[in-house]
Amino acid sequence: MWAKVESGNIVDLYAFPKKLTLDNIQYDRNIFSMWTSAELEAKGIYQVVEDNSNLKDTNYYVNTNVSYTFSSGRVTAAYGSATAKSMTDVLFTAEDEAAIPSQVEGTIKTPGLKTQMKSDVNNIAGGHLSKYDWYILRAASGGTAIPSSISTYQAAVRTKANTHCTAIDNASDVDALAALVFDWPAQP
Repeated sequence: MWAKVESGNIVDLYAFPKKLTLDNIQYDRNIFSMWTSAELEAKGIYQVVEDNSNLKDTNYYVNTNVSYTFSSGRVTAAYGSATAKSMTDVLFTAEDEAAIPSQVEGTIKTPGLKTQMKSDVNNIAGGHLSKYDWYILRAASGGTAIPSSISTYQAAVRTKANTHCTAIDNASDVDALAALVFDWPAQP
């Protein structure tokens, strides 16, 4: 990415090389690859340096928009301070219910990170378990008994899901949630 700087101010951004008119002369887009940095800078074109030091994982944080600054002969693209997403659910209020009766007071309006993560864990566990549902159906219809390796695996998946959900509930802040690693039992 490049920026056009005039009188110390950024006047344009170029995400991709493009044809430019500089000092009433039209230049092909290949100047971005053929010219040196010094040649581009002599025409007011600076390569943008990205500063991602404040960029956080969007699963857990809301990042600011990128801001561009020109200082000491350098254009920098930087994020402001990220804001942690809410760990707790936002519930419908009595006012919400009065406005729209289908929005029942006390039910979840916006799920928090903990609710979302526990739902994800349970969906993953369900995916692991559903692969072996046919054993249960076969046994229930009077067929062959469920192999012990399948029963053991399914019990281990349920235990892991409960362990993961407990770890989510016990996380004290967003960084603790982000640090959680979810492992699953090996399939039989």
